[in-house]
Amino acid sequence: MLTLIYPYRNRNIEHVKRSLDSLKNQTLLDFNVQFVDYGSAVEIASSLESLLKNYDFVNYQYYPTQFQPWNKSIALNSVIKELDEGFCFIADVDMIFHPEFVAKAISLQKQNTSTYFKVGFLNEEETKLTKNYPDYKTDFESTDGATGLTMFPVKALQKLRGFDEFYHFWGAEDTDMHVRLRNDGHDVNFYDSEILMLHQWHPSYRSKESSKISEELQLSGIVQLNHYRLNQAKANVNTIVNRINWGLPLNQTGFELLQNFKGEARQITNKKEAIDHFLFCELSEVKNEVTHFIISEDDFQNSLKYKAKKSLGKKVPTYYTMKEINDMLLLHIISFYRNYHYNYQVFQEENSMQLTIYKP
Repeated sequence: MLTLIYPYRNRNIEHVKRSLDSLKNQTLLDFNVQFVDYGSAVEIASSLESLLKNYDFVNYQYYPTQFQPWNKSIALNSVIKELDEGFCFIADVDMIFHPEFVAKAISLQKQNTSTYFKVGFLNEEETKLTKNYPDYKTDFESTDGATGLTMFPVKALQKLRGFDEFYHFWGAEDTDMHVRLRNDGHDVNFYDSEILMLHQWHPSYRSKESSKISEELQLSGIVQLNHYRLNQAKANVNTIVNRINWGLPLNQTGFELLQNFKGEARQITNKKEAIDHFLFCELSEVKNEVTHFIISEDDFQNSLKYKAKKSLGKKVPTYYTMKEINDMLLLHIISFYRNYHYNYQVFQEENSMQLTIYKP
């Protein structure tokens, strides 16, 4: 039996359908799908759940993490830690599978060996077409540097406590897993004898990056930071990196605890000293209670008095931009608070942000 794990959030549902339809047409049906929805918007999750009912080999799990950054590692780990012995394949909703994929993957299974696969990439126009697998025309093929689509022995992943949960947003968690497995004496092989998967076109994550705050959470420089952490995994010969209680996304009980908070919010302006105190003092001191912070621009910053004093070179408060605050706060969250219950929201029109956190 092969378990395919699909991590998902707010992606093109038509891509999902094409991917699962290709699994319906496998010559060998000795597989199941664990589909992890890591915080899609409610209306998208509802449409997705309706679609998945058409596939009896799919088990669907939704986590209410829509007000947290995307974390593929935690989504995957929530399934990996619960699997029995066997093999799992890290899938992607953009993949269209060759009818022989499952049969070939199972034939390649060896203990102490993980296998990842060459992929053919479709362009935007080809992606819109519905064809039999051999009839698709690819633009280019992946090399051994593309590590995301890998089949692992479950016990090997569990031994290392899964994917590194530091990695948020996009980039490097897949290669990091390969590195840590090799550091532990595990073999990782690249299968490139044939193309068993086609990748449906979609805009890249980095093309959506903005220099302003965004309701779709973003952190400037995260790709570079993730790749630096990957280099450290190589240099330090890392194996186990997650805490003992790994693979635990925010659940419905925790989400409702945060959403039902009725206490008074702590108001914080974008003055430099206020933000520094918030990040380095207040957050670390929160314990045993739900705490709600609202961060907004100081009214004085936009006043004529402030502009006049500043133009005359007089002493005025120093302010962070809201984007700078967003990036510093997200970096603190993913570094120090990712294992707590929290919701973080950005409101572009109001030019403000809110953090609700529970630290037992």
